[in-house]
Amino acid sequence: MMNSRRFSVLVLSLGMAVAALVSATGCQRGPATVQAEIGEARRLASSARVQFNKAADGTNRAVMAETDEASIAFARESEQSSTVVEHDVAALGPLLRGLGITSEVAILERFQKQFLEYRGVDREILALAVENTNLKAQRLSFGPAKDAADRFKAALTQLPASLTATNRCRAEALVAEAVVSVREMQTLQGPHIASADEAAMTALEQEIAKLDAKTSTALNGLRGLVEPSALAAAQGAFDQFKGVAAQIVALSRRNTNVRSLDLSLRVKPQLAAACDDSLRELESALNAEGSKATR
Repeated sequence: MMNSRRFSVLVLSLGMAVAALVSATGCQRGPATVQAEIGEARRLASSARVQFNKAADGTNRAVMAETDEASIAFARESEQSSTVVEHDVAALGPLLRGLGITSEVAILERFQKQFLEYRGVDREILALAVENTNLKAQRLSFGPAKDAADRFKAALTQLPASLTATNRCRAEALVAEAVVSVREMQTLQGPHIASADEAAMTALEQEIAKLDAKTSTALNGLRGLVEPSALAAAQGAFDQFKGVAAQIVALSRRNTNVRSLDLSLRVKPQLAAACDDSLRELESALNAEGSKATR
């Protein structure tokens, strides 16, 4: 006969084996546990959708912001919300698989692929938006470039008064030609900054170069009529104007505001809508699971 000690050991071993089997098959998870896990899955899915839409809105705000500081702040908010989405999704995967709800797992995996594509475009938009090259070019055009052009005009218009009647008419014509050419160069900066077409920008730059040459020719003509020192202020203002104009063209060529806006309006909406649809479908499916678990 089996003594009591051996019997107790056998009973204990059987109990441990049964417990291990129960644990391996998940049978220890009662309705309350399943309901709690579904509730957590619903919370994570809802959070992911809220944060996704906050991220998308933050990117839109970064694109439309009128200052570098605002663009950077909105871009940071967008990135933070996207990080929360990634964390929520990372937590959802094991939870859904543990619950064995394969249809929801499939929806989540579809969202992950969509979100990966969305994030690629979103990062590109944000990187472009915070550069703000078109806005910077516009500020230069309306600020330093305008100031230099105004000083150029002021320095030139006082010259004819100091000349004899013989030279005055000729000087006035040269001054008018130089001033008009610089003003036309200013006028062409706006279309260049706004343009998204490389060929159009090249054509504008060629026209600006012709006006630059006309201005220089007019200044050279004035040198034969006035003392060189009298043209020093005008020449200095013109050189400053050309330096700022070169910066404007370089910034405008980067076209970051135009490109980020184009991506935001043309590419991003479809990707964002697909991501939101998947998250909404996941929320709906988990709500249905929660209703079944309470029956």
